[in-house]
Amino acid sequence: MYEGAVQELIDELGRLPGIGPKSAQRIAFHILDADAEDMTRLAASIQLVKDKVKFCEICFNISEQDTCAICRDERRDGTMICIVEESKDVLAIERTRAFSGKYHVLGGSINPLAGIGPEQLHIRELVTRLADDSITELILATDPNLEGEATAVYLVRALAPLGIRITRLASGLPVGGDLEYADEVTLARAFEGRRAAGRTAPGPARLKAEKQESEQEAPQAEAGDAAEKPKAQLSEPRLLRVASDTGDTGDAPSHPVVPEMDSRRSH
Repeated sequence: MYEGAVQELIDELGRLPGIGPKSAQRIAFHILDADAEDMTRLAASIQLVKDKVKFCEICFNISEQDTCAICRDERRDGTMICIVEESKDVLAIERTRAFSGKYHVLGGSINPLAGIGPEQLHIRELVTRLADDSITELILATDPNLEGEATAVYLVRALAPLGIRITRLASGLPVGGDLEYADEVTLARAFEGRRAAGRTAPGPARLKAEKQESEQEAPQAEAGDAAEKPKAQLSEPRLLRVASDTGDTGDAPSHPVVPEMDSRRSH
């Protein structure tokens, strides 16, 4: 235990996330040993951040203006919204250059033990944004842990009645990792999210099944064609024209020619 300002600085540094008592003590002594001008700039930067930086009115990402640069960019695809927990997640996704839509920052995740429920997150503001009919897909990019999964499940149940397509980031084995060090949940997710590895030629079983299907469909197709084929129309009886005395057959009425009776048969 130290006295006065040194202990107060260690206590304040220990309240920062990821910094324990030992780390806080090392940082405090580094501040004591460092140049006064450097520490003055550090203190000014902290004060400047608190004074100028605020949250975007649309997506709640950090910004020095009312709306962030991503929301102001008209080149972004406004039909897709990626839902993340914190502003740092936006930076992580932007580094991949794989997403060109817009974001919505929840401001945390559902954690009942910490007293954080849906009311403490920016979910109502998200529902308000979804009133825009141009939005066609929501991408859930919450952390793959207990709190992130609980948040994703809640959002799916709450937003499903809106009729908007909801997708989830794939989970599985990390690139460059070893299979033997993966936990059971990660392996299970990898099996559930497996995909085809290129085009492959159909095997004998598949070829046989396709042949049987084609043989079964052929008679049905022929029967259908026969049913749809119109019946052949019966040829109409041929009508002969009786030539007039003038030889003009154009205006003579058409009627069947009745052959004359043989006079010999009548006797």
